[in-house]
Amino acid sequence: MRKQSGAEVFRITGARQSLADDVRGRQRRYVISMSVRTVSVILAAVLWNIEKPVAMVALALGVLLPYVAVVIANAGRENTPSLPSTFVPPPARPALEAAPPAAPADSDRAGSAPDPHEHS
Repeated sequence: MRKQSGAEVFRITGARQSLADDVRGRQRRYVISMSVRTVSVILAAVLWNIEKPVAMVALALGVLLPYVAVVIANAGRENTPSLPSTFVPPPARPALEAAPPAAPADSDRAGSAPDPHEHS
């Protein structure tokens, strides 16, 4: 059996993907976007004399898609708001208690120690 200590254990399920996986995913999205662009430009050239409105939409897609693909590829890594903290907070130290107020000295009890069981 393992000893259970009071140390906090962190889960890594919320951790970001590795840098290599992130770059690979961005490259894949860029290649897919450029493939769609190539198909749309070819489609625009083929349909230009047959179906002009569809060809114009395909041409617009072919013109705008490179800009969108570059912006998406350079967007950076994903945000992970739920990353575990790598810092362990210091243990809370108890605050010092205030000293009890001094009782006024009576003339008949002067010099004697106060009785802890006596209530006023």
